[in-house]
Amino acid sequence: MPRADAQRNVDALLSAAKDEFAEHGVDVGVRAIAARAGVGTATLYRHFPLRADLIAAVFRREIDDVAAQADQLAATHSPDEALELWVQRYTEFVATKHGLGSALHSGDPAYSGLRDYFEGNAGPALQRLLDAAARAGVIRPGIDPIELIGAIANLSVPPPGSEDTSRAARMVALLLDGLRYGAAPAQ
Repeated sequence: MPRADAQRNVDALLSAAKDEFAEHGVDVGVRAIAARAGVGTATLYRHFPLRADLIAAVFRREIDDVAAQADQLAATHSPDEALELWVQRYTEFVATKHGLGSALHSGDPAYSGLRDYFEGNAGPALQRLLDAAARAGVIRPGIDPIELIGAIANLSVPPPGSEDTSRAARMVALLLDGLRYGAAPAQ
């Protein structure tokens, strides 16, 4: 278990990196990340010797957050609302990952296992929401969570030559409407 001050530094670095990646892409300079976190670059390199280590850590933390939100939303909202809010959160997650896709497919060993980590955490979280919504009769049953995650990700990519991220919300709303089509009323 890291010391409390070391953990605070890691948390600050991951938060700063997440924000910098969202604003400027994953190629942003480490000095900007360290400055935003309020630490020196030596501290950044002590915890994340390679840029890929930092990117992978940010991605894992985001996956954990997205997965945890499924249970939080399920506990506080109707099945339909919980699913819709989670999908909105996941859409935001995808939309703020400028350059992450190419980094993750670069073959860097730091990224090995991230796909399995994502599918093993986000997939079951979404499955619980889908099952609850299907039981409530608000969506049709039998939706594969990984396929839905992939569809949302594809719809969240701005068209070539555009930076319009507002399109993602509209496209994903259409997708959710499609899940509702043919839903059986709750028994």
